[in-house]
Amino acid sequence: MATGHTDPQRRERIIAATLDLIAEEGIASVSHRKIAARAAVPLGSMTYHFSGMDELLRDAFTRFADHIVAVFDAHLAAPADRDQARQAVADLVHVLSEGSQRDLVLTQELYTLAARRPVYRELTHEWMGRSRTHLEKHFDPDTARQLDALIEGLTLHRALDNEPHDRALTLEAITRITTPGR
Repeated sequence: MATGHTDPQRRERIIAATLDLIAEEGIASVSHRKIAARAAVPLGSMTYHFSGMDELLRDAFTRFADHIVAVFDAHLAAPADRDQARQAVADLVHVLSEGSQRDLVLTQELYTLAARRPVYRELTHEWMGRSRTHLEKHFDPDTARQLDALIEGLTLHRALDNEPHDRALTLEAITRITTPGR
């Protein structure tokens, strides 16, 4: 195997392998040995690049959060008015719920980890803040907070339901939250 000097992508491969392994087997199955094998790196690379499993998990879930925030940005950057923003939020819910099973699993694994281990709550707090920043381009902060929770809930329900609700119901829920005085 190549040394770290000739393998500048090794750290990135370790992070990617970590996320893949979590998505496939769950966080409880993650070990340095399994990750190293998955990334095709020597076991010693794990401690060379990361001080321990906590640092690796933080870096991996930060990478994942960056990916999801980019999805938010892709949907919420263009709307010019509130109606377009509502449509964009509905699109986002449907893209997230109909998209990658991997993303759904990683989201739930991160939330579970943060619920069990408070040290990871800062990651989820930062992620929610970044998501709400995108929503606040179109809605006031309180509405953005409510929409962020709605997006999470509707995405999970649509992804796991045997008969997911349609776009009209998603848009109705979004409109209820974003219409003043309603």
